[in-house]
Amino acid sequence: MENDIVRNLKQQIAEYFVGKSGVTDKLLICLLAGGHVLLEDVPGVGKTTLAKTLAASVDMTFGRIQFTPDTLPGDVVGSSVFNMKTSEFEYREGAIQHQVILADEINRTSPKTQSALLEAMAEGNVTVDGKVYKLPEPFMVIATQNPVEFIGTFPLPEASLDRFMMRLSLGYPEQEEEVRMARNFLAGKRTDDIKSICTADDIINLRKEVEKAQINDNVIEYARNIIEMTRKEPSFVLGASSRAFLYLIRAAQANAFLQERDYVKPDDIKDVAVCTLHHRLSLTSEAKIKKENVDTILKALILKVKVPMTKMED
Repeated sequence: MENDIVRNLKQQIAEYFVGKSGVTDKLLICLLAGGHVLLEDVPGVGKTTLAKTLAASVDMTFGRIQFTPDTLPGDVVGSSVFNMKTSEFEYREGAIQHQVILADEINRTSPKTQSALLEAMAEGNVTVDGKVYKLPEPFMVIATQNPVEFIGTFPLPEASLDRFMMRLSLGYPEQEEEVRMARNFLAGKRTDDIKSICTADDIINLRKEVEKAQINDNVIEYARNIIEMTRKEPSFVLGASSRAFLYLIRAAQANAFLQERDYVKPDDIKDVAVCTLHHRLSLTSEAKIKKENVDTILKALILKVKVPMTKMED
């Protein structure tokens, strides 16, 4: 049943989002692994469409925050408002009080407002005037951002980037895909017409199934060795964090689940390693002068790590 839900989700997203299927798979991995995703690319390639299509395909509450330079933290997490009748302060919910949040153009708002998402993404709740308010479950943030060199952007700090399980780039569609996109546009096919094919409870149950995927100690050590290599790499200012290590393992479990396996192989670690780690790594000044690339270095490091054999493969 679980895999039927996943297959139906993939098929429905493919009908409305015309692009790379690999990006859709990674987005579903984040959904099933309980992670958040950052979609980064130039404007107009379908980042918002992909996020809205996923949200509409699952019967979960959806909130959209269009970030601008004047967006305030209270707009995101909510605020306390004085009630004249009761003479008491009441909590007025912010846009964050939904199960799926589309944080559109997150890097167009100030760092102060960006930080309003930190607690929500890490702990699943927000604090307003000393009171903690739990967010609905399941909770997922899908953020979009324009490349940092674009005018009017505020680069996300390392603490914010580390909260995202993956950063994905859509890229321009192929010729056939773009022609199909035009046909859908002319036919009036819109994300507003999408009907949900599963519920929030289904997603919660799927996440529980993902957590059951077996992962041997040698596979965990393999993932840990990749993390360690990033910390020793002289071209990186900082290596991957412990949170990155845990996200890498969980994403590998979700990847195995998508492959209809109940155990994790080293290949699962490889499949998700780059998109899970590359946004957490920044180049030194010397590496930038040499025009080195984070993904190229990361892929080379992964190739250097010895791949273990697992009992399931013996």
